[in-house]
Amino acid sequence: MTMHSKLMVGNWKMNGSLAANASLLSDVLAAMADLHCRSAVCVPSVYLAQVQSLLVGSSIGLGAQDVSAHDMGAYTGEVSADMLRDFAVRYCIVGHSERRQYHAESDVLVARKAQRALAAGITPIVCVGESLSEREAGQTEAVVKRQLAAVIHANGHCISEIVVAYEPVWAIGTGLTATPEQAQHVHAVLRAQLQAASSHADRVSILYGGSMNAANAAELLAQPDVDGGLIGGAALKAPDFLSMLKTASR
Repeated sequence: MTMHSKLMVGNWKMNGSLAANASLLSDVLAAMADLHCRSAVCVPSVYLAQVQSLLVGSSIGLGAQDVSAHDMGAYTGEVSADMLRDFAVRYCIVGHSERRQYHAESDVLVARKAQRALAAGITPIVCVGESLSEREAGQTEAVVKRQLAAVIHANGHCISEIVVAYEPVWAIGTGLTATPEQAQHVHAVLRAQLQAASSHADRVSILYGGSMNAANAAELLAQPDVDGGLIGGAALKAPDFLSMLKTASR
């Protein structure tokens, strides 16, 4: 269990518009005064400038959804960590299951992206998780440990500066959720792996990221090793996101 408050991160994925973003954040910011958890929103890169200006003076951190494994150069369509830092980005998701699945991102590439973010002073939110077939084959622990090991291997000396998000692939956007016990079991495995790698591992927040919503957040967040949530669809609805921030502030 980490020593600091819960961290709740909204992942907007490929959603949003100038008007919708302004409306959503206006509703969220209006109700933030009494909330004590840490929070962030990870937005599509084209909206970083807009959302940076909307969040000025607020406690919500700005996050990106991906970063290049390269520093600069002839990489058309890529966005570097230094570019993200220009927009005061504090968090960056790396290795989301959708990137691993649709863009064939390897464990080594994800580790390099985490390295680039850390070098720019940005906290990488490293996603790990197993598919349904891997879970049914009893490979859950082996898969998440392999994915995290690559990041630890590449970033050993500053591994306590990352955030980890466990997102069972079978529970993303499917409406299926790991039971609180299933989530806690994997979080405990990841915690032990981090503790073996760093004496400061207790600083690392481990978020749960598989279809967490307003209805199941309290049960999941009550688990000893669940330090917050990486929230997809529910983060696009102000009442739902706020409800979860309230739950995490208790």
